[in-house]
Amino acid sequence: KKRLVYMQKITFVRRQHTPFGGAERYLERLVDVLKNRGYETEIRHLEQPKWMPSWLKFLYYDHQACSSKGERFYFSNDRLTCLDIYRAGGGVHKVFLKTKGFSLNPLHPVYLHLEKRAFENALTIIANSQMVKNEIIETYGIDPKKIEVIYNGVPLEPFDKRASKKRLVEEFGIAEEEKIILYVGSGFERKGVAELLQLLVLLKSDFKAFVVGKEKQLNRYRQMVRDMGLDKRVFFTGPREDVNTFYAAADIFILPTHYEPFSNVVLEALSYENVVFTTRQNGASEILDERFIMASPSDVSIVAEIEKLLEDKAYLESTQTKAGEIAQQYTIEANADKTVEVIRQTMEKRASSGIQKERD
Repeated sequence: KKRLVYMQKITFVRRQHTPFGGAERYLERLVDVLKNRGYETEIRHLEQPKWMPSWLKFLYYDHQACSSKGERFYFSNDRLTCLDIYRAGGGVHKVFLKTKGFSLNPLHPVYLHLEKRAFENALTIIANSQMVKNEIIETYGIDPKKIEVIYNGVPLEPFDKRASKKRLVEEFGIAEEEKIILYVGSGFERKGVAELLQLLVLLKSDFKAFVVGKEKQLNRYRQMVRDMGLDKRVFFTGPREDVNTFYAAADIFILPTHYEPFSNVVLEALSYENVVFTTRQNGASEILDERFIMASPSDVSIVAEIEKLLEDKAYLESTQTKAGEIAQQYTIEANADKTVEVIRQTMEKRASSGIQKERD
């Protein structure tokens, strides 16, 4: 009994704090729920010297975390070689590299080394989609029984579409009756902003589109918009702390990503009753109806469905209602229920296998 009480403390390990990161938001939400359920938690942010090259920082981070672990129960989204539970929120890097192409960056072999050992050494792996579970099994030969699929969850927050729309009307000078198409995400190349623009240029109906997120090559995309004649219809906002206002005001959400284990933004958009389109290369597509799934980032066959939504108000509203109903099945509470059970089972597994040291 003493052993299990001691093991109630869960240590979440993170290399750095990223305020706009989806993994960070997920972790903060999960910790809040666990605390409310009586679990003792801590978050360890371990920093590395700034002079270190990136590839060395990750190796040093693994050394920092593992050499100081002691009897802590480790749960992390990061690729570490000494975890009790590894939540593979970033998917399988080896699979991602196939979409990226050849690179000389020394960070990639370091990732692959850490990833392989993280999968092999963790007592339990949490995959956030069936797609990711299949990739782990096929790529590294991991026992399927060791992998639990738990879809992401988001809090369901009250919102006012009309008031949110009014805020965007005032800030950006758009017409109140115009439909809004939304993209949210940082790292435009992987998440398909160029492909999004190729879709938008094919639309004949009226709309305004907002691209929310951080991007180093933003001027390149601004020029692309000008070249396509979309400069009066597409707004780049950069990262925003009031992103929920954009979700609430939007009608349609599009994420033509090249690879995404399970985009939290898909659930967030659904929770604000956005009709969501994304690619089959996104694990979150598993919770959507087929007509909203793109075969690839460059699949423009969804244009007809988008046009129908933009032109048919009743169809749009009924489809938005169904989107909200999907989100209600994937709340942070539902995610926490399943995660807590996996934590409990893993604690028992660790104790019974003799990994946990005896305490007096």
